[in-house]
Amino acid sequence: MQVAGKVVVVTGGANGIGKALCEAFHRAGAAKVVVADMEAAGARAVAATVNGAAFKCDVAQEKDIAHVIEETERQFGPIDLFCSNAGIGGGFDPMSVNAGGSSDEPWQRSWAIHVMAHVYAARHLVPRMKARGGGYFLNTISAAGLLSQVGSPAYSTTKHAAVGFAENLAISHKAHNIRVSILCPQGVDTNMLRSIPKGPQSGDGDLTPEQVAKDALAGIEQETFLILPHPQVLGYMRKKTENYDRWIGGMAKIQAKMREEFGK
Repeated sequence: MQVAGKVVVVTGGANGIGKALCEAFHRAGAAKVVVADMEAAGARAVAATVNGAAFKCDVAQEKDIAHVIEETERQFGPIDLFCSNAGIGGGFDPMSVNAGGSSDEPWQRSWAIHVMAHVYAARHLVPRMKARGGGYFLNTISAAGLLSQVGSPAYSTTKHAAVGFAENLAISHKAHNIRVSILCPQGVDTNMLRSIPKGPQSGDGDLTPEQVAKDALAGIEQETFLILPHPQVLGYMRKKTENYDRWIGGMAKIQAKMREEFGK
């Protein structure tokens, strides 16, 4: 899909990868870029630089996503590309003594933002896209959804679930000309990366948000399902599936090293 002339929505668009996506789509000639974010002022600031529009939106709330979709289409026309990009880095604790944690809160919040936000977008947009002959979803996930995330079971688990939903979305609606891409980078130089403990996602070729957005745009133009800004992730995926037991052992060693460093 070519972005030129299209109406695009980006959640989590006030900073990081989302901001870079908004800027990349604007440069590519999008007709309108809608910036949706909990930080209303940040969303307005980004929208001002891309001749776009801004909405305050908590993607964990279905009503907020429904409102963004309804108002975008009412004001600017059919949404051609919906980028479900918002994410959080909660639940990181390298010293955790139990993968199940001690509270439901980080699990519920991660589930709402990393999984249900994608579900809500599809729930409200798929019928519209089917009726007009197609559309596109870009879901920002993470290499953690393909591999794992040492130090955060909640992040890893919900990102895996996001991959599963995106696969099903693509399979279920390919015949309706609805295309899906998942964006799965490792370390990206954002506020989120800087806010979490260093782990295997750090120092393995950290990318700028602008580079990730450039790769995302190229993937959308090619209608590629799996977009890997860090190409080495493909090799890690192959090693994981070639010998799962060896891979688990290697990840456990990384976990032990992290605990040793953080315990000093």
